[in-house]
Amino acid sequence: MIECSVCHSKLVSPSAKAVSRAYDRHRSKVSSKQRVLNFLLVGGDCVLVGLQPVLVYMSKVDGRFKFSPISVNFLTEVAKVLFAILMLIIQARQQKVGEKPLLSISTFIQAARSNKLLAVPALLYAINNYLKFIMQLYFNPATVKMLSNLKVLVIAVLLKFIMRRRFSIIQWEALALLLIGITINQLKSFPEGTTALGLPVTTVAYVYTLIFVTVPSMASVFNEYALKSQYDTSIYLQNLFLYGYGALFNFLGIIGSAIFKGPSSFNILEGHSKATMLLICNNAAQGILSSFFFKYADTILKKYSSTVATIFTGIASAILFGHTLTINFMLGISVVFISMHQFFSPLAKAKDDQQNGVLERVDVQDNHRYSLFNIKIIAYLKHSNLSLVFLLIV
Repeated sequence: MIECSVCHSKLVSPSAKAVSRAYDRHRSKVSSKQRVLNFLLVGGDCVLVGLQPVLVYMSKVDGRFKFSPISVNFLTEVAKVLFAILMLIIQARQQKVGEKPLLSISTFIQAARSNKLLAVPALLYAINNYLKFIMQLYFNPATVKMLSNLKVLVIAVLLKFIMRRRFSIIQWEALALLLIGITINQLKSFPEGTTALGLPVTTVAYVYTLIFVTVPSMASVFNEYALKSQYDTSIYLQNLFLYGYGALFNFLGIIGSAIFKGPSSFNILEGHSKATMLLICNNAAQGILSSFFFKYADTILKKYSSTVATIFTGIASAILFGHTLTINFMLGISVVFISMHQFFSPLAKAKDDQQNGVLERVDVQDNHRYSLFNIKIIAYLKHSNLSLVFLLIV
C-alpha cells in the first residue's frame, strides 16, 4: 500500500500502466507555470544534446580517439553519482520532522530492492554510450543527431506494448513524417567508393544505426518504467542507483579492455584533453536532465526535444568544422518540425482524450486510482520545482 502525499488516501501500489495513464491525464491539465518549466527543460536538453556530438568530434585527433571511450563513460557516471549524493544531502537537510530519513540504511536498502530494475537501463546505456563514439567515425555530428531521431518510432512502439501508452492516428502519422524527414537528410550522405573496416561504409553504417537506435530506445522505456513504478522514491536516490550501476558496468568494460589490450589501457585518464573534460561534464548534465524527463514527463517529449537540437548541431558543425548545410538537411529539418507540431497539436490530442473519456466511463475503479495518481504527480511536480531550477542553474 502507498499513501498520497496530498489527500493521504491509501491504495494498492499500481502498475506502470496506471502511472502512465495518470500522467496522460495530468499532461492535459498542467498549469502555465509547469509549461514554462517544461520549456526550460526542453531548452536545456536541446543545448546539451546539441553540444554532445560536436564535443565528440572535437575530441578526435586525426580522425581517431586518443583516449578510451569507455573511460569517458565511466568518468561521466562517476560525476553523476557525485551529483546525486550532493542533491540527496541537500534534500535530506530540507526534510521536515517526522518524515522518513533519506540517508538511513533501512531506506537505502529498501529503495535498492525496489529499484533493482534500474540495472537494466544502466547496462543498455553503457552499451549506447560506447556506440555514440563509434557512430562518430562514420557520420558527421549533424548526421548523428538526425539518425538518433529514429529512436522516436522505436520508443513509441515499446511504450505501446510495455507501458500501454495510447497514440492517436495523427500522432502515428507525425512519427512517419519524422522518419521521412530523417531519410531526406540522409540522401547522398556518403561519397561513392568510401570504405571502412574493409566493408562498404553504408553497410557498416546501417548495422551500427540499427544497434544505435534499438539499444537506447529500450533503455529509455525501461528507465521510465522503473522510475515511475517507484514514484515515492526520491529521484536523486533512484539516480544514485542508476548511475552506480552504470559506473559498475563501465568499470567492468575497462577491466575487459585491459585484459585484451594490455595493462596500459587501464589508465582511464590517458589521452584526455580539455575537450574530453567538457564532454564528460556535458554528458553528465544531459543524463541528469533526462532523468527528470523520464520521471515527471515522458520519453516521447524527451526524444522530440532532442530533434530541436539538430539545428543547433548543424549550425555549430558548419561554423566550427566547415561542414556544409545541404538542401537535404534543410528540407529534412523542415519536415521534422512539421512532425513535431502535428504530434503535439490539440487536434492530435483531442481524439486521444476522447478515447480516455470512454475508458473512464467503462472502468470506474481505475478512474479513482488514476485520479489519485494525478494528484500525486502534481504534488511531486510542485515539490520538485526548486530542485529542477537548481539543476538548470548548475
